[in-house]
Amino acid sequence: MEKTIMHIDVNSAYLSWEAAYRLQHGESLDLRQIPSVIGGDEASRHGIVLAKSIPAKKYGIQTGETLFSARQKCPGLVVVPVNYPLYMMCHNALISLLKEFSPLVQVYSIDEAFLDYTGMEAVWGNPVKAAHRLKDRIKNELGFTVNVGVSYNKLLAKMASELEKPDKVHTILSREDMIRKLWPLPVRELFMVGRATVPRLYRLNIFTIGQLARADPELLRAHLKSWGPYIRDLANGIENSPVSPDARPPIKGISNSTTIPFDVDDFDEARKVLLSLCEMVGMRLRQAGFCARLVSVYLRRADLTGQSHQRKFAAATDQTMKIFEYALQLMKEIWPDKPLRGMGVRVSELVPNDRLQLSFLDPYNGKKKRLDETLDSLRMRFGPNVVMRSCFLQSGLAPVTGGVIENFQMMSSIL
Repeated sequence: MEKTIMHIDVNSAYLSWEAAYRLQHGESLDLRQIPSVIGGDEASRHGIVLAKSIPAKKYGIQTGETLFSARQKCPGLVVVPVNYPLYMMCHNALISLLKEFSPLVQVYSIDEAFLDYTGMEAVWGNPVKAAHRLKDRIKNELGFTVNVGVSYNKLLAKMASELEKPDKVHTILSREDMIRKLWPLPVRELFMVGRATVPRLYRLNIFTIGQLARADPELLRAHLKSWGPYIRDLANGIENSPVSPDARPPIKGISNSTTIPFDVDDFDEARKVLLSLCEMVGMRLRQAGFCARLVSVYLRRADLTGQSHQRKFAAATDQTMKIFEYALQLMKEIWPDKPLRGMGVRVSELVPNDRLQLSFLDPYNGKKKRLDETLDSLRMRFGPNVVMRSCFLQSGLAPVTGGVIENFQMMSSIL
């Protein structure tokens, strides 16, 4: 039986959720209708645009640019701070509503989900009409808008939801439909074709999705190895993965970084900042159900130049102090001769933590694992500062640095 899959994507999620919350609590000004952004803490120099309204986009404001730059483009810009707990509540409300339309809902990210509508016609009727009904219920009951894509597999449902925004339902219901709607689009808009792949396709004179779909698979294999035929299949709409409610959102790595409120030229002080970053990385890693085989450290100097360094663990780990031990060695090796303004830690090459290859060179320590899990539980229940390592006493530094947005499932059970 041919499947019917929907992809639901929240429009400008962080900003929409903040706007809806404020309107529901008595404010008359809709952030979505004015130049506004969700940004960091300017006082602490965490001034990056995380989300923007459509009016802000018209000023050329880009996600990831500094708030200083954004304000230069639009002096009247409204900047709203990040509110991670609110985003989790909105995410949970969205998923609960989706499950009314099908028991098969797969969370893809904090603002995206797939829904398998196959066989639900007897309950909710025609899938396209049901998609409109779903979209309108989210808007009327939760206060924010979504795009819904409807197709016969997850790839095309996701591509359909991206065709035009906001507050739209789009369909790709046949191969002819796919050819007409997707093949004329630039190849960079094909899902899974990243920034590194696009220039290589351009050098092969492949500029549209249709050209990729008709390209010689052996030519693609010669230049892109197995990745070439794979993305050619995607360009032809070939994809058959199931909607899996228990599937984890795709995670290639977990990172945490900070812009320090003051310039750091003391190694001991930098060591504490690094430890506070590793505390959150370790917690995210464990809650996501992974261990890491690679850790990297990034140091940004006060002149905004930077350097990074990475190393593999002897055995994959999710232990906070093991991550910190390796990260500290990396920091020592690239310690700059100028004050630091920012630092970051990233773990990657992730493997599920329920099946690990152990190493004689790096014995497994069950006590430290249980300690980490206990600290995670206490911090999630009572806040990140409920338990701290003694080096942070009287230091003026946060014992845990970073938010939980990268691993949003971590909070879902307590909100």
